[in-house]
Formats: sequence, structure tokens, C-alpha cells
Amino acid sequence: MGTSRLEIADYLDSKEMIAKYLNTVLEEGNNTDIINAIGHIAKAIGMTKIAEETGLSRPSLYKALSDGSKPQFATIMKVLKAIGGQIQVHPMSA
Repeated sequence: MGTSRLEIADYLDSKEMIAKYLNTVLEEGNNTDIINAIGHIAKAIGMTKIAEETGLSRPSLYKALSDGSKPQFATIMKVLKAIGGQIQVHPMSA
């Protein structure tokens, strides 16, 4: 019997779960983790839908959100808006 790879996107089935996942990665992850998380969320919502909302092609999205990529900040902001997210800054506690 073989094993299958865990697809995080399969578990991101509500806005609340998506927000909790992304906030956790933002708090605990590094740049690569954050880009990968945004990619998982885009897959969960649907790359075609995200492509339509951002004006980017599906291949461009996959490339920008793939492991090891370094997307432009403008791309990240477009995708965040398309997935229903936003960036907020809160003071860090000491």
C-alpha cells in the first residue's frame, strides 16, 4: 500500500480556516512558507478564479506561488485581495 501526499488545500474549506491558516503562517513562518501558504489557499479557492480576479494567467500564478519563487509584492497583494485577505500591522508585545 502506498502513501499519498497531504494536500493542505483540501482542508481550507472555509474563510475562517483560510484566515487561521494564513495568520499562523504569517506569525510563525518565513518568506517561503508565506508564499507557499498563499499558493495553497489559491488552490483551495481555485486558480482559475484567482487568475480571473487578479488579471494574471494561471501559469503565471502557479509559477509565482511555487516553492522557491520570489514573486513581486504587487503580485502577492493582488492574490491576497483575490483570496479575501488583507495585511494588517499590530504592535508586537515585548
